[in-house]
Amino acid sequence: MHNRAMSELSHSIADLRKSYERAELNDAASCAAPIDQFDRWMNEAVAAQLPEPNAMTVATVGADARPSTRIVLIKGYDARGIVWYTNYDSRKGREISGNPFAALMFHWVELERVVRIEGRVEKVSDEESDAYFNSRPLDSRIGAWASPQSQVIDSRTVLVTNAAKYGAQFLLKPPRPPHWGGFRLVPDTWEFWQGRKSRLHDRLRYRQAAPNSADWIRERLAP
Repeated sequence: MHNRAMSELSHSIADLRKSYERAELNDAASCAAPIDQFDRWMNEAVAAQLPEPNAMTVATVGADARPSTRIVLIKGYDARGIVWYTNYDSRKGREISGNPFAALMFHWVELERVVRIEGRVEKVSDEESDAYFNSRPLDSRIGAWASPQSQVIDSRTVLVTNAAKYGAQFLLKPPRPPHWGGFRLVPDTWEFWQGRKSRLHDRLRYRQAAPNSADWIRERLAP
C-alpha cells in the first residue's frame, strides 16, 4: 500500500501544470544595471504584500564539493552587493570561509518571478555588523549567543538554558558575538526570470564585462 500510494502521488505531481501569464520581461524596458532591475522587482514584491519577499536561498559548496542550501533573509543591498547576517561558525559560514563564492535565489511565486545572483562573498565591516545587531530585538540578540548554529545538541533545553544564562549575563545590552556578523555577496552574474505562457519564459542575464567592472553585458537566454 505504501509503494502504491507513493506511485499515485508521483503521478499526480508529474501532472501539475501552471500557465504563467502575469507579466513580461522586455529587453528594452529592463534596466541597464542589474541592481536597478533588482530594486524595481524587490519594490514590486514588497508592494504586492507577498509573504516574506525578503526571503532568499543561499547556496554554498563545502570542501567535499557537496553543495548545500538554506533560506535566509536579505538585510540590505546596494551597488556593492547583497547583505545577510548569520553565525560565522554555522555550516554556511564555514563553507564560505573555505570557498568564498555563493549563489542566491529569490522566488516570488505570486509574481511568477525568479532572480538568481552569483558572486564572491566577503564579510561586511564590524561597524555594519554592530549597527545591524544593535537594531535587532533583544531576544534575537540573546539568541545569537544562545544557539551554537549547525552543531548537534542534546535537546531544545540546551537553547533555553543558554538563553537564560546569557540573558542574565548581559541583561538589556548584549554585545555582538565575535562569531556573528554580516556577509556581502558581490555579484558578477545576475539572472532575471519571468514566467510566460507556453513555457516560453523570459530570461535576462547580466554578466560583468570584465572582472570588477562597473559595466554589464545584458543577454537573453532561451528558457
